[in-house]
This record gives sequence, structure tokens and C-alpha cells, in this order.
Amino acid sequence: MKCFFAVCFVCLIALPGFAKETHILIVVGPSNHPPGSHEVAAGGRVLKHLLEHTNNVDDLIIDLVNEWPNATLREQASTVVFIGDTFPANRFPDPQQNLGDLSKMMDRGCGIVCIHYATGLLGQDVTKDGDHPLLRWMGGYFANRSCPHHESFARIYQEATITPSAPEHPIARGWKPFTLHDEPYTNNYFGPNDNQPAPNVTILATSMLPPQAPKEEAVAWCVERQEGGRGFGIVMPHFYKNWKQDDLRKFILNAIIWTAKRKVPQQGVETSLEDLKQFDPAAVEFVPRKKKP
Repeated sequence: MKCFFAVCFVCLIALPGFAKETHILIVVGPSNHPPGSHEVAAGGRVLKHLLEHTNNVDDLIIDLVNEWPNATLREQASTVVFIGDTFPANRFPDPQQNLGDLSKMMDRGCGIVCIHYATGLLGQDVTKDGDHPLLRWMGGYFANRSCPHHESFARIYQEATITPSAPEHPIARGWKPFTLHDEPYTNNYFGPNDNQPAPNVTILATSMLPPQAPKEEAVAWCVERQEGGRGFGIVMPHFYKNWKQDDLRKFILNAIIWTAKRKVPQQGVETSLEDLKQFDPAAVEFVPRKKKP
């Protein structure tokens, strides 16, 4: 009888549509931005809520931490999502150990997602030629002006239009071009070959920036790594209020699901977001710092 039930369970797992639970790990790093900008703790709570209340993706378990995750969480994760001021693995204590932990996750095929400034590395994080594991894990990164090899640019634009550049990719499902007041980073770093993305990197979205001398800038991208893992980077949102932008939100959620190796629904991941205040930000609207007298 035990054998019968075991066989039945195996058969169920093999049936189309029968999905085992997928663990998504959200890691919130340190941040020191004015209220209404970055809001990484509240942003992490927004992501957890959205993923737990999708209308068309089931069997997701979301773990949210504000410190370096323990071994159990790391081992369970199908993908890890970072939000913070520069790449959190380098900002938490013992960055070398953290990168070693991440390396083990990436080697087994775990996904990785970095949002806005979490795509960023400082000069102290990289070698003189700009090497860092994140370049391979995610396909590219924002190079802070302290980097010796390259400088990406962080400027706020009153209007930046984000356009899909790989419309057939699963991450592009269900969202259309959108315009927002935000800080999409430009001149992001993709490697030493004239800053050209590696063959396994796909540029998913671009924006014509800056307005006074526009050129096509990559603002979101993904990678399919040799060991089977997937990575995604997006250089928005800077302003917390932009989590209300339906197309941006769907874009990011599609990417998280894709990096977890789940099927992205044809219409994209469907969610709704009623009130950003419920996630306890310091402020929903941007509050600039007071200038020192």
C-alpha cells in the first residue's frame, strides 16, 4: 500500500500544472536615502506582499530578511532578490564569506535579481579591471563613480520612457512601454569587451537618455548562466511611489518568477496594489533632505 501511494505521488508531480513550492528569498540591505526614495525595507515588504498575492502564480513561499540569510534560507531559495544601497552582499559584514555563500547558490543554479541601487558596486568591491562575480551572475552592474575602470551615471529625469527591447522574452510578457519620473541609471557596465554585453546576456529594456543628447541606454537586462542559473538587473525604481506603476511592477515580478525557473504567465504576473502606506515607508512621496545652513 505504501508503494502504491508513493507511486501516485510521483505521478502527480509529473502531471502538467502540478508545481512544488518555490521559495523566493528577498534580502534587504542597508540604505541611507531620504524618505520616499529607495525605501528598501518598505520595498521589500511590497515585493513580499505582491508575490504572496499574485492572481496567476501559485505555490510561492516568500522569505524576507534584513540581514545576511542563514544556511537554510539560502539552500531553499530558487532565486534571491536584493534591494539596498549597492549590492547588499558587499555591504553586510564579512563580504567575502557572503560572496562565497552566494557562489554556492549560483553554482547549483539559483537565480539572482537586483533592483535599482542593489545593482551597484563600489570601487572597493571590484578589481582594478572591474571584475566581480556579479558581472557573471547578473550579466552587468552599475559602476559607482568610485570604480577605477568605468563610471555609470545616476541622474533623476522628470520623464524617462522605458521601452521593451526583447519583446519575445518571457520577462516582457504583459507590460508595455511606460514613462515615469525616476532615476534609471545609464552607462551601466557589461564587461571589458568595449562594454558590450556577453552573448548570454539579453537587454530587456532601454531608454533614450539624457533628453538633451539622447542615446539608447540599457536599463534592464538578464543572463542565462552556463551552470543553468538565471540573473536579472533593473535600475529602477528610485522613488518609492513608482511601485504603483503597473507595467514596472509586472516587469520586475515577471523577472523574479523567470529567475526562479517558473513559467511566466502569457499575460505576465498579475497583481494589484491599493495603498503604499500599508508597507510602512518613511514616506510615500519624496522628502528631500534639508540643506545645511
